[in-house]
Amino acid sequence: MMPWRRRMGASGLAVMLTALVPALLTGCSGSAAGQVDYVVDGALDSYNTNTVSGAASAGAQAFARTLTGFGYHGPDGQVVADHDFGSISLVGGSPLVLDYQIADNAVYSDGKPVTCDDLVLAWAAQSGRFPGFDAASQAGYVDVTSIDCQPGQKKARVSFAPDRNIVDYNQLFTATAILPSHVIAEELGIDTTASLLGNNAPNIARIAQTWNTTWNLKPGTEAGVIAKHFPSSGPYKVESVMDGGAVVLVANDKWWGPKPMTKRVTVWPQKADIQDRVNDKSADIVDVAAGSSGALATPDNYRRTDAPSDGIEQLIFAPAGPLADVAARRAVASCTPRDVIARDAQSPIANARLHPAVDDAIGQAENIPEAARFLKADPVAARGELKNKPLPVRIGYRGPNARLAAIVGAIAKACGPAGITVSDVTSDSVGPQALKDGKIDVLLASTGGATGSGSTGSSAMDAYDLHTGNGNNASGFTNGQVDGIIASLAVSADPADLVRLLAESAPVLWGAMPTLPLYRQQRTLLASKKMYAVGTNPSRWGAGWNMDRWVLVR
Repeated sequence: MMPWRRRMGASGLAVMLTALVPALLTGCSGSAAGQVDYVVDGALDSYNTNTVSGAASAGAQAFARTLTGFGYHGPDGQVVADHDFGSISLVGGSPLVLDYQIADNAVYSDGKPVTCDDLVLAWAAQSGRFPGFDAASQAGYVDVTSIDCQPGQKKARVSFAPDRNIVDYNQLFTATAILPSHVIAEELGIDTTASLLGNNAPNIARIAQTWNTTWNLKPGTEAGVIAKHFPSSGPYKVESVMDGGAVVLVANDKWWGPKPMTKRVTVWPQKADIQDRVNDKSADIVDVAAGSSGALATPDNYRRTDAPSDGIEQLIFAPAGPLADVAARRAVASCTPRDVIARDAQSPIANARLHPAVDDAIGQAENIPEAARFLKADPVAARGELKNKPLPVRIGYRGPNARLAAIVGAIAKACGPAGITVSDVTSDSVGPQALKDGKIDVLLASTGGATGSGSTGSSAMDAYDLHTGNGNNASGFTNGQVDGIIASLAVSADPADLVRLLAESAPVLWGAMPTLPLYRQQRTLLASKKMYAVGTNPSRWGAGWNMDRWVLVR
């Protein structure tokens, strides 16, 4: 049985992998390769994985050991404390008060120290309290009332609102969440912490705009610009961005923790050539959604692991256009063959929107009778919803993706008799923004609009993708009752209470149909048999969670 939440604590597997790598290498004939090629299933267009587009990208898979934090997501998606970065102390429980201590020797690759100013920026950007920030999620940060930080210091006290004792507080300020605030301070010539804590509106507007865009990754960026604008707080740092979007990571000589086992990792966004790259051994690790590259054959010199993620593959309906009307959304849902789609994906049908579909009492709470009405394609019901009027629908997804193309094809075939004409809209840039901009009517993606898993590793945090005002709420859904339920899920650890809350949310969500869950996204991990310490991860950080421990033996 899988837990409702991911708890803090050292993972046995994580510790074992880290400890065994040197011994494995010693026992092998050959030496460690200097470079590893790692293929992921999304774009690498931003160093900031906390914006809407950044969270939907593969940035988390690439930068978990480049931008470190107080924890990282281990092989089960659970948060593992990162004591190289710092420590967290519980000061008070009612209200919740935490002290964050950054390691004294923590320094960015440009030589600037990691300070509490970076925590203030991370909180401000994701709290929803300050306008202009294009943050993907406010989960957890919205409940922080204050951060006590003396600029330039290594300690911060974080206080939460009364009765907002976030159960998964360990999900905050983790790897990829904390960005170098001094980059913005130097670019704008202002004190970011003083501006944010002093509520200086003009400065905050400039900080927000810079936070949204300054960390965009572009091929051909000069080395000097990368060193200045993209400093690292982890074992790896960005060296360059290649034509085609691949990002080259190299060992960070300013990293104060254990040195990475491999000096150079090139992270490649998924293209149509994965099978060719595996066949010619130019990809050492492939970490993608199952079926996205078709029926990948596994050569004898690779090992393959297929495992479920914590993300839900789903249809996310646009807040405007032909599907703005609930009847139109219900019509598309009625004729969508969820049973066929899930069967082809070799995954159980998902009926959960606020909790990953797992086989326990909590996971079954959203399996209400209303969900069964949308199990199989019913063009008659769809026609009834539309009152026999025709409906054109553009379904978009990030491509190339063979699995999603097949899903759109299945929907088009099943919905045709209902008078619904489905168009397949795919490109390597389709994502949540395309839905918000009205370029597509439906986004086919995982949790939060992601190409990969999309999950934070916490069901309570993931639920915020249907909370009013959340950045990754691409459907624009708003409902006061559901907002209250989502907020309550974040502060409750009582299983009975969680079941009750989810059961209350289900009829509302099936009635309003902001999204249509399809199945739990399955993942495929291919790794050369000469690779060591590579493992699956159900969260959006994927296999990259322990990149610095990877070893390829030549």
